[in-house]
Amino acid sequence: MSKDKKLIPELRFPEFVNDGEWVKDIVDNLVITITPPKKLNSTHYHESGKFPIIDQSKNYYCGWTNDADAVITDNLPLIIFGDHTCIVKIATVPFAQGADGIKILKAEDNLTPEYLYQFLLYNTVKQEDYKRHFSILKENIVFYPKKENGEQQEIVSCLSSLDEIIAAHNQKLETLKLHKKGLMQYLFPQEGEIVPKWRFKEFEKDGVWRKTTIEEIAKVSAGGTPDSTNPEYWNGDIPWMNSGELNNKRISSVSNFITAKGLRESSTKLIPPKCVLIGLAGQGKTRGTAAINYIELCTNQSIASIHPNEEVFNSEFLYQKIESMYEKLRLLSAGDGGRGGLNLQIIKEIDLLLPIMEEQDKIAICLSSLDDLITSHAEELEQLKMHKKGLMQGLFPKVND
Repeated sequence: MSKDKKLIPELRFPEFVNDGEWVKDIVDNLVITITPPKKLNSTHYHESGKFPIIDQSKNYYCGWTNDADAVITDNLPLIIFGDHTCIVKIATVPFAQGADGIKILKAEDNLTPEYLYQFLLYNTVKQEDYKRHFSILKENIVFYPKKENGEQQEIVSCLSSLDEIIAAHNQKLETLKLHKKGLMQYLFPQEGEIVPKWRFKEFEKDGVWRKTTIEEIAKVSAGGTPDSTNPEYWNGDIPWMNSGELNNKRISSVSNFITAKGLRESSTKLIPPKCVLIGLAGQGKTRGTAAINYIELCTNQSIASIHPNEEVFNSEFLYQKIESMYEKLRLLSAGDGGRGGLNLQIIKEIDLLLPIMEEQDKIAICLSSLDDLITSHAEELEQLKMHKKGLMQGLFPKVND
């Protein structure tokens, strides 16, 4: 902050425009750390109890406890900082600390905890500062108006109301995803079945689905990666897809391109549109992830491509079926305890049941239309998050000025 620039946000509620500059300090001077009475021996409980156990996961609780001695009931709301994950949460109900690496912070009297929470979301600890999270958080700058004039609370009310809208949209999105997951369990035959539980009326008398394998109905291939140190192989006009892009699900564009020489002198291959793509390697979520491409492209060696065969299967139907098999594919992975990877032979040997093409088409349309709805809600949720981010940039003075 330059000496001649006043510590005032760009956006200010009308009743506070004449209230002068804000105050600048660091987190360490604005909080005290609360130590719970004792730590729990376990972070997971199967029986429902009274108090949530705080964890540093996305949802910030991992079970329940009746252990009242381990529960923090005073000084709420409190800020919870996940030292291993850089996740900041705010607790407004009694809880127990059930995981290491969590700091419980109480705002001092000149700040409302809700205001500090929102500002910490605005001025976050960067994920790459992994080794010294809390020591870095303590040095984070905080700008705040005087508590007594009510400006902190106005900002909190504005941002928390937006948080509620975001949470509602997120809940709706998760409900849609669960609805699709449940629907697939009824539209595809389950283990040991030869027909699904639900069928569209026009196909009820069409008998059992045909048993086959991927290898019997389609060509299967894997890609490769041109030498990344050879500039003659890269920045051409041939799309090349990496494993992380499987998470985009419907592939109409990619981030990287190779040259004709890179294609010719490596093991990667051009594959046609409408291949069903499967992540082969890794211990993360990518292994077993399915996608479908709508452009001709190349892939790396960690992606299996099931080539289209329009006489036998609808590629959209097969994509939806493979996506429904995510957990099964991960269990099929080679290696000790399923921690290795899939390979082309495993993919080829996957058992399938196929209905007639007309029924495949109907199922594909049903599930892809639900995907469109999920995508629309996901985009709307992202827009709301971006709106909040932009609003915070106006409501708080810029940290790096």
